[in-house]
Amino acid sequence: MTEHVKNAPSVSVQYAATGASKKSNELGMRAMQERAYRMRGEQYLLIKSPPASGKSRALMFIALDKLENQGLRQAIIVVPERSIGASFKDTPLSKYGFWSDWIVAPQWNLCNAPGADDPKVAKGKVASVRAFLASDDRVLVCTHATFRFAVDDMGVAAFDDRLIAVDEFHHVSANPENRLGAHLRDFMVRDKAHIVAMTGSYFRGDAEAVLMPEDEARFETVTYTYYEQLNGYDHLKSLDIGYYFYSGRYLDAIAEVLDAGRKTIVHIPNVNARESLGDKIREAEDIMQALGTWKGADPNTGFQLVERPDGTVLKIADLVDDDGARRDRVIGSLKDSAHADDRDHVDIIIALGMAKEGFDWIWCEHALTVGYRSSLTEIVQIIGRATRDAPGKTSARFTNLIAEPDASEETVNEAVNDTLKAIAASLLMEQVLAPKFTFTPKSAGSKNGFDYGDDGYQNGKTNVGFNEATGQFHMEIGGLVPPKSAEAKRICEQDINEVLAAFVQDRQTVERGVFDDEIPAEEFTQIRMGRIVADRYPELSEDDREAVRQHAVAAIAMTQQGKAKAPAHDPSDEPKANTAFITGVRQYVTDVKDLEIDLIDRINPFQTARAILAKSMDEAVLRDIAAIIARKRINLTHDEARMLAERAVRFRQERGRLPSLTSTDAWERQMAEGIAFLQRKAAANA
Repeated sequence: MTEHVKNAPSVSVQYAATGASKKSNELGMRAMQERAYRMRGEQYLLIKSPPASGKSRALMFIALDKLENQGLRQAIIVVPERSIGASFKDTPLSKYGFWSDWIVAPQWNLCNAPGADDPKVAKGKVASVRAFLASDDRVLVCTHATFRFAVDDMGVAAFDDRLIAVDEFHHVSANPENRLGAHLRDFMVRDKAHIVAMTGSYFRGDAEAVLMPEDEARFETVTYTYYEQLNGYDHLKSLDIGYYFYSGRYLDAIAEVLDAGRKTIVHIPNVNARESLGDKIREAEDIMQALGTWKGADPNTGFQLVERPDGTVLKIADLVDDDGARRDRVIGSLKDSAHADDRDHVDIIIALGMAKEGFDWIWCEHALTVGYRSSLTEIVQIIGRATRDAPGKTSARFTNLIAEPDASEETVNEAVNDTLKAIAASLLMEQVLAPKFTFTPKSAGSKNGFDYGDDGYQNGKTNVGFNEATGQFHMEIGGLVPPKSAEAKRICEQDINEVLAAFVQDRQTVERGVFDDEIPAEEFTQIRMGRIVADRYPELSEDDREAVRQHAVAAIAMTQQGKAKAPAHDPSDEPKANTAFITGVRQYVTDVKDLEIDLIDRINPFQTARAILAKSMDEAVLRDIAAIIARKRINLTHDEARMLAERAVRFRQERGRLPSLTSTDAWERQMAEGIAFLQRKAAANA
């Protein structure tokens, strides 16, 4: 990297390529699909599984069983946009061992019907849904928008005894303004339909809850982790995620991170973004010009042909072009199933709002995004474009190219926002890609299938077990509060990444965690994480909220400590089930000797992000940012003061005295400030 482009390496993981996630059973089901099919009898089923794990086909298996064996009349498949409807095209499942094929009559795949999905012109599609419900046909595919309009028009009762399958479920929100979410709640109140929800990123970029807790509790959940998926591939063995800060124009910087030898999707910035140069057409052309000499366009595919200095000719799909006919030809060429297995069909795709969610190009090795996108969910979806498995594809990469700010406060503020979002995505992807942690109090007992090292499980010690088949840790922590209610247990087992998503999307928390080194770690791990959990799960008891909080901070701490302690990876070595990370976690536990929750609470969740930025961002800019944040006075809220006072009570129980306002320990002073705040409030109200 030159002085104009500074690398901020964030996440680098290696996998074993065991092939386990791609092996099929006698019914033609891969591991995730088999797991989901075992739950096919549930009325409400939520499938959380990463891109390319086979969610579409899993739904086909489940839907056919519900139609044939569970008394449902029809299945309605609902997708966020028309292009994703192709995932549910006719599929000869019997060819691979299943007892039926998946067939969608052409007139009932409304994603292929002409006309936009808006209220003014969608009446024809709503009429088609009405006609389908009155027919004897069994499967309909439509967009979220068409389904919303149909329910608005006909009411929920019209869909009794049907399966409603919602793909990309994170588009739903518990917010009353979200019509699809409101409709699903109405269906659950009526309780006459079955619902299967599927998502590869079960959190929204705006940190809005997808379902109300009482609704989510009615769903049975099938979880298939990124670790299981990627570790079980045949070919892909490593994934790198990095952020690059550049100065000047991004077009001058992009050549330094765009490797023409790797199959790449380039997402240029939105025209309103800080990184945009104001002319998307020219920007796409300039990227092509930087790659070589333009030689025209292929008349059949519409791909632009660019000759490299070494004489090779790149085939570039330009999805930024506003000419509808030309762009449709390019899109059609990318979708052409005859070339799905042809690695040389296209080399680089340049896009703005396309080639993201649901876009399937298995050969993509590098997702390069200029500027931060609109949401964390969008970033996760873009990363998913590069994590498909394909012959000869051993590594994949996501790169986010972000403009470094100048010294003006206005620009610094805007850049801080992008930087914090990038850090949030990095922290969350680190959790998503790592093995899953299960935490229990000390001496809770060993778990079947876990390897506890050479000495095996030992009572009274801190035990760390790893199950290679499921990619899961079992770790014992002293002082850990175990969840008591069924809902708290479900959250700790299945939803910790969703809790962490809400945590890292809290701007004030990340802002101060990364740029203010005066704040004690407990402010984040106890108070701010405690507030996130209390806001997200108000129905839980105080003990259960504390259990969820502890599990969340332990998960992020162990992921970071395992990464920090992991031995360096030698690229010449074959990765073996991410053994470096497993070794790192065990080494950390060995080093601390006695793993207690109090120790974990003293680990700043943002310390690694802070270290990365210190190496990759200009020192003067970092000082400017720190100064701006320091000038923002954070007023203590009543709830935060109460939480501090509760911690102070524990402090007194342990130390025999209350925290002191004059203590040299920052966390003790903070607890004392919480007590003083409540005392002032009480005096004012007396």
